[in-house]
Amino acid sequence: MANGYEIRDHILQVRNVSLKLGGNQILRNLSFEIRDIHRDERTTGQIVGLLGPSGIGKTQLFRILAGLGKPDSGEVLVGSPGKKVERGMVGVVAQQYPLFEHRTVWSNLMVAAARSGRTEADSEKRGHDLLERFKLLDRKNFYPAQLSGGQRQRVAIAQQIMCSEQFLLMDEPFSGLDVVALDAVQELINEVTHANTLNSTIVVSHDIVAVCEIADQVVLLGRDVDETGRVVPGAKVMATYDLAERGLAWRRGIASDPEFLRVVEEIRGRFPLL
Repeated sequence: MANGYEIRDHILQVRNVSLKLGGNQILRNLSFEIRDIHRDERTTGQIVGLLGPSGIGKTQLFRILAGLGKPDSGEVLVGSPGKKVERGMVGVVAQQYPLFEHRTVWSNLMVAAARSGRTEADSEKRGHDLLERFKLLDRKNFYPAQLSGGQRQRVAIAQQIMCSEQFLLMDEPFSGLDVVALDAVQELINEVTHANTLNSTIVVSHDIVAVCEIADQVVLLGRDVDETGRVVPGAKVMATYDLAERGLAWRRGIASDPEFLRVVEEIRGRFPLL
């Protein structure tokens, strides 16, 4: 067991995904994978950051990973052995945390549970457990309009966990947050992900520091440049940073580590070139 952890089976495989929209190449032969990380001393899920500047194609990749859109070529496989991703297999937490405004917190969870095919008894137990874990039991009968922004986010995450046991895909979860709120969201992502060794959270963002502080792997999206200096259309994976292997994962206060700062500056330096 190298570095105190062991890499096991595939959890997600993205293989040579390409996509054109309106004649424009958006994604080009894009590939990366997520594998189960096992540590003997504690339960460890996987947090993967997908980083890239605005306009790079993160939204379309987000849709393909969630099974909401299909690539022109390539595939996304879930689990081991791999099964092609379908709508509903991956929990999607959108940036604005959309909920059914005319339903209570509890009703929002039960609707999600019904979509997953859970029995009524299992749904109610799961819903109660999630509300307790997310400190929302006293908001069970509240409507979304009665919740704070942080509470809405926790309900949105709980809702998606009801649908998808092991996968969460989060779109810009750090956008517009102050320092206190940012810490709370990072802590929540850690708590949800590390509740089970097969849990995986994919965070799609352009916030380099916030992503690197919680991720064990960072995937950097960008575009190639040809020999004349012209940008080749279509985003692909330009680099993968294994933060666990570098000893930069699962540590509080990592942002002050010199090696962490070096990695952040390297990624930041590449953004204008992507």
